[in-house]
Amino acid sequence: MTHLRQTLKSATDLVDAGLVPAAKEADVAAVAERYAVAVTPAMAALIDTKDANDPIARQFVPDVRELDRMPEERGDPIGDIVKSPVKGIVHRYPDRVLLKIVGVCPVYCRFCFRREMIGPAAEANLTADEIDAALDYIRAHAEIWEVILTGGDPFILSPRRVREITEALDAIPHVKIVRWHTRVPVVAPERVTNEFAQALSATAKTVYVALHANHPRELTAAARMAIRRLVDAGIPLVSQTVLLRGVNDDVETLDALMRAFVEARVKPYYLHHGDLAPGTAHFRTTLAQGEALMRALRQRLSGLAMPTYVLDIPGGHGKVPVGPGYLDGEVVSDPRGGLHRTDGACAP
Repeated sequence: MTHLRQTLKSATDLVDAGLVPAAKEADVAAVAERYAVAVTPAMAALIDTKDANDPIARQFVPDVRELDRMPEERGDPIGDIVKSPVKGIVHRYPDRVLLKIVGVCPVYCRFCFRREMIGPAAEANLTADEIDAALDYIRAHAEIWEVILTGGDPFILSPRRVREITEALDAIPHVKIVRWHTRVPVVAPERVTNEFAQALSATAKTVYVALHANHPRELTAAARMAIRRLVDAGIPLVSQTVLLRGVNDDVETLDALMRAFVEARVKPYYLHHGDLAPGTAHFRTTLAQGEALMRALRQRLSGLAMPTYVLDIPGGHGKVPVGPGYLDGEVVSDPRGGLHRTDGACAP
C-alpha cells in the first residue's frame, strides 16, 4: 500500500487507507468509541491487505469482537490500581516501581492490558505536580532499586522531557536501574534520533530499554536502525512479546522473532501469557499451548534467544514463570521429551 504520512485514528481513516472494508466501518467505529485507536504509518505500511488474517493488522486494526466482554475479564487485570500509593506509581514488588508518566501511545494494541486506562480521553498523563509527587515517593523509599518508565508509551515524550526525567532519577542515590518500556523503535522508528538516544543516558544509573514486538515483520530496516542508535548510545535492550492467537502462536513465528531480536542486539526477555483485559478473549491461548510452544522453542533455539514464559497473576499478585517444567523428582526430560535420571542412571 502507499506509505501514509499521518497516523490513522478513526474508522473513517482506516477505511480511506484501505485497511477496513467500508461494510465494516460501523463496527470499527463502535469499537473506536470504546477503546483508543491509532495505527502509525510504519505499521500501516506493513499490513498485507490481501491477507484477511494478517498478523500486523490483527494487532492494530479494531475488531468488533473487542466489544464482547467475558465474565472473567477485568478492567485492571494485573492490579495496577490496588498497588498504586501515589498517582503514576505502581509499587508491586519491594525493590522496584512503575512510573506511569504518560497515558498515550503512538499505536494502540488491540490486546492492551491497560486499555481501560490509556488513550487521548483517559487523562492519564501526569501533570508537573503529579510527576513531582511521584518522584518524591521514589526519593522517600530507599528500598527502590529500579524505576520502570511505562504508561502509555514514555518514548512519545520529547528528548527534552526524557532528559529531565533521566536527570531527576539520576539524582536519587538509591535508584540504580532505570528501565524504559516502549513500542516506539518498531512502530515509529523515526522518533528514535541520536538526540533522543543521548537523552536516555544517565551519569550514575544503568539504563535499559525493554522493546515490545510480537511478529518478526515488525523488525523492519528502520526499526533495526532505531535499535542500533540506542545500542550504540550504550543502552542495552531486552524484549517483551505477548503470546497472541493468530499473530505468533506457532513455533515458526516465535523462532523467527527471537532470532531477529538477537540479530538486532536485543536480548529476548519475556513471553507474556495474555492478560484478562476486556474484549481480548479472541487473542488468548491456553497456558498448555504456551508451554508446548516453549518446549518446541527449546529444541530449536540457543539459550541466548530463549525468553521466559510468564503469567501476571490476575489481581496484582505478581508475575511468575509458568514453565514448562523439566524436572520431576529425580527424573528430568530433555528438550525432545526423553526422560533421564539426574544421577546418570537409566531412566525408569
